[in-house]
Amino acid sequence: MKVNKLAYILILLVLVAAETLQGQAKYSNEFLNLGVGAKGLSLANTQVAMVDDVTSGYWNPAGLANVKTKYQISLMHAAYFANIANYDYMGISYRIDERQTVGFTMIRFGVDGILNTTQLIDNQGNVNYDRITYFSVADWAALLSYGRKLAVEGLNVGVNFKIVHRRIGDFAHAWGFGLDGGLQYEIKKWKFGLMARDITSTFNAWAHQIPEEMKEVFIATGNELPENGLELTLPRLSLGFGRDFELGKGFTAMTTIDLDCPFGGKRNTILTTKVFTVDPHLGLEFGYKDIVYLRTGVGNLQKETDIDGKNIVTCQVNIGVGLTIKKVLTIDYALTDLGDISIALYSHIFSLKLALNQFKKS
Repeated sequence: MKVNKLAYILILLVLVAAETLQGQAKYSNEFLNLGVGAKGLSLANTQVAMVDDVTSGYWNPAGLANVKTKYQISLMHAAYFANIANYDYMGISYRIDERQTVGFTMIRFGVDGILNTTQLIDNQGNVNYDRITYFSVADWAALLSYGRKLAVEGLNVGVNFKIVHRRIGDFAHAWGFGLDGGLQYEIKKWKFGLMARDITSTFNAWAHQIPEEMKEVFIATGNELPENGLELTLPRLSLGFGRDFELGKGFTAMTTIDLDCPFGGKRNTILTTKVFTVDPHLGLEFGYKDIVYLRTGVGNLQKETDIDGKNIVTCQVNIGVGLTIKKVLTIDYALTDLGDISIALYSHIFSLKLALNQFKKS
């Protein structure tokens, strides 16, 4: 199948889904847009065209076809909002042969130890601190990924089957399912990528199990009781292109640009329409002998109004470094404002990647 035909199919599916879901909630499963791996975060999430390791299961499953080792394992932990929220990632990839690779990704974003004070005051109006309980709010996602090289030289295709589980203590939970599709194409040292997230829309089916005593508190305080329902995630299309450069004497460089295009109407980005918006971000990396890397990225360009009422454009700058030991263990670091783009202090993010049974392409 020709490159333009594959791309056309993916784009058409996204456009059809977006048109069908106009008017639905824009923001759902946002924890899946945070990014994984300190390398990708330091590059401002510019990974669609260039990713070629275990993290491809998240960024673009087509990149799994270029994984160079039989097994890869990646881990990341990050704490946000003064350690209130925890974000954890694990990725595993297995290369079946020279053309096919499968992957598994697990993500959790949660807040633990939340006080439940709805029963603090009993029916007689007495305050009893022993009636305070604790619960957690957590979002889970599991991605089953497959990447394959096609007959066309330089062309890879990939797909994710996504399972989402969201839980609010014992009071409510949701299960969701969705599909992602991706392409990568390399020609004359240039690399191009296309990633269609939630290509058929991802849904979360919510069910609530609120105890009767809590319902009484909700009603007495004038709050509405939540109802079971369906939550839909609108498609998001990402386009990327970039290139690697040999600078001589073991030095290399890589530059890449991604364009994220979420559907669902206007957002606070530099280019927006009634149907979709465009969010550009740029990544730059310098390396030495595939051992040490220095990275930076610019993204999250936003239209804002300053204190004087003037319209300005702001951006977020990330930096990071990477170290590969004997082509087996890679330690990446990123300084990034992932927890809250506009207010929170920058976070220190570390991730590890282990590559086993390394071999060269034939």
